[in-house]
Amino acid sequence: MACGLFVLFQAFQPNKKKIKEMMNNMLTEQPNGNTNTYYRQMKLTAGDVHVYASNELYNALDGKVFEMANNNLQIPNIRYMGYTPDVHVGIGTCIGTTAVWDTENAFVSPSIVGSDIGCGMRVHLTNLSAHDLKDVKLRRRLVKAIERMLPVEEQARGHYSDFRLEQIVVKGLHGLPKKYVPDAYTPRKATSLTHVEHSRFQFDESYLERIPEQVWHRAHRQLGTLGRGNHFAEIQTIEIHEDNREVAEQWGLVDGQIVIMIHSGSRAWGGSVNQHCGSEVAKFMRMNGLGTADPKLAFAPLHSDAGQAYLNLMYSALNYAVVNRHLIANSIREACREVLGPKFEMSTLYDLMHNYAWEEEQRGKSFFVHRKGATRALPPGHPDNPLPFLNTGHPALIPGSMGSASYLMVGRPEGESNHYSICHGAGRIRSRNASKQLVTVEEFASSMRIGQEDEIIVNHKSLESILDESPQAYKSIDQIIDSVVGAQLASVVAKCHPIAVIKGV
Repeated sequence: MACGLFVLFQAFQPNKKKIKEMMNNMLTEQPNGNTNTYYRQMKLTAGDVHVYASNELYNALDGKVFEMANNNLQIPNIRYMGYTPDVHVGIGTCIGTTAVWDTENAFVSPSIVGSDIGCGMRVHLTNLSAHDLKDVKLRRRLVKAIERMLPVEEQARGHYSDFRLEQIVVKGLHGLPKKYVPDAYTPRKATSLTHVEHSRFQFDESYLERIPEQVWHRAHRQLGTLGRGNHFAEIQTIEIHEDNREVAEQWGLVDGQIVIMIHSGSRAWGGSVNQHCGSEVAKFMRMNGLGTADPKLAFAPLHSDAGQAYLNLMYSALNYAVVNRHLIANSIREACREVLGPKFEMSTLYDLMHNYAWEEEQRGKSFFVHRKGATRALPPGHPDNPLPFLNTGHPALIPGSMGSASYLMVGRPEGESNHYSICHGAGRIRSRNASKQLVTVEEFASSMRIGQEDEIIVNHKSLESILDESPQAYKSIDQIIDSVVGAQLASVVAKCHPIAVIKGV
């Protein structure tokens, strides 16, 4: 079947217009008889992929995303595959993928989780307003202070060494010393442990013996560090959406409020899990005659030895990732107090992931759900919401590209159609190398409003060194959000405007 799809794409590749015409003929009609321009059900050789995107975003998709979908759909027993509007080509599986199995006969795929296991978002609320940081010189002082407290160099060592890494990967946030989670012991103010997707993932600890000793040392040094690529910490101002003002108030948001957004993952720990278990899964596939046209697409039955090893070690990486973001926030808090004084406050709004796989109860059934570059967005009243967000739905944290807005969203009941998955960001339109060749420093500087009163302060002295992370390398976040809202998967609670950003070096 893969060969048939390859021939199909070969035949149409010279004329992308014909590809789109062919795909547009496959639109799925909605129950009311009207075609939803934000949704298409694509019938490929190996099965169907559900695409949530506006006409403009859909028409700009590379044909390879459907070739990759067809390979993924050849994994046995898969029952659903969906693409969010920020979908783009990845390794083995596109970023922006939701893939679902019935738990009883599920497969697990390191490729449909991604190498940065547990990568995700965190947002903290502060007691500052936009007026408090209006002075561009003050924002520069703040960025410099954060950079001192928060190691940004790729090989930098984190400031945290007074706890055992084993406690972190086994217990998650509950493995931290009390001084790093002070509000956990003051219930009226507690947000560190309650305002997170999961504070601890339990698993069979015996699998930790498979992680090489040198990885333990490296991963311990990296705790509380950003990493490179699209990871960042950003200072933003809030603009509440009128349709969800009541939800925003219940979350503690006010117009003009300063918030801190963090994007990072499981660093060397998750990378090692992915590498070790990926090799074991590949070995299992060879021994059992499994595979697709893509040799980089790895998968194994969930209940096989290889599948269980990956599942358990993946959970250890999810624990690492949430703690890493927590410690990054701790460093930022200390830096802000150094510059702004001891009255500065910073509480957790929410922490969630967009690279993982786990079991979920939906429609009265047990599903095993993979999300790679996809964010879970539960509606109000859904029982899986953390208790503080049961009535409103939890915050879905969607970052934009550097220099553009980010969004705080909340899921809608209609999101069940995509297993409550929405986008995880803007999604790349250019590779890193292409961005460096095609985007000019002047274009980047204009996006960051360099030299103006509302300049977005960045910690890099040379914008040229981070051209691959410029807004021009990404899709329009506003178009992405429009697709999510248009498809009725989620709605906007607040728009977050950047005023300062810290990137890894």
